[in-house]
Amino acid sequence: MKLHQELIATNGIKLNVASVGAGAPIVLLHGFPDTHTSWRKQVAALVNAGYRVIMPDLRGYGASDAPPGTDAYHVKVLCADIIGLLDAMQLERVYLVGHDWGAVVGWHVCMAAPQRVERFAALSVGHPNAYAGAGIAQKLKAWYAGLFQLPGVAEAMVRAGDLMALKPQAVDEAQLDDWRANFSGEGRLTAALNYYRANRHLALGAEYPPVTVPVLGVWSEGDPALTEAQMQDSAAWVAGSFRYERLDGDIGHWLQLKEPRRVNKLLIGFGAA
Repeated sequence: MKLHQELIATNGIKLNVASVGAGAPIVLLHGFPDTHTSWRKQVAALVNAGYRVIMPDLRGYGASDAPPGTDAYHVKVLCADIIGLLDAMQLERVYLVGHDWGAVVGWHVCMAAPQRVERFAALSVGHPNAYAGAGIAQKLKAWYAGLFQLPGVAEAMVRAGDLMALKPQAVDEAQLDDWRANFSGEGRLTAALNYYRANRHLALGAEYPPVTVPVLGVWSEGDPALTEAQMQDSAAWVAGSFRYERLDGDIGHWLQLKEPRRVNKLLIGFGAA
């Protein structure tokens, strides 16, 4: 299925946006260290279900702009990128889906502009308050985020041995090739790590309001970075309806690539609810 790609101006930068289909808009937001290609196993199913699939490379990733400076990757800036993108594409309301950092951004879009989101599917990462309150188990799982705070050291660690630190997490060679290509550009790896450096406050318990749009929260067994509690406890921070789904089995973090049929069924079913 051939994707249309274009650079779209938003919030002072340009984002590369891949899209296909002609139905109701569904916007898919990727996480670290991916690009829009992490949704490749969702595209056909969602288009066949009647959606116009829209997949931006978040700032710093893929063919999107990667402005210098840590503050350029604060979650408020990332949120403004997506709201500005909806404006630029003249999308009044969308079905929003996010994985990993894409889920973090998605939660903030729902809080900042609920009128723009018909429904939200959060994969892997729960509401910011639930994440911050998930206790020592979550902090231990997120040990790498502390290492990512070290300029130069973190970059060297990730690059070592042809991304040796990341290889065990890759679902397939195509994903690993995408990571290699993504980090080959000047400053690209630092831009990705700046997501962690600019948003340390998210782990410290900052208070955010409840989300008022319907939310589907999906967590997969074997996720090395995220506890089930931080997704389950998100129910307390959703004023609208909240549906929780657990995917059992040796799945790990990249559920949309490891179990696409199950994820696609959940996304399509939630969209039709």
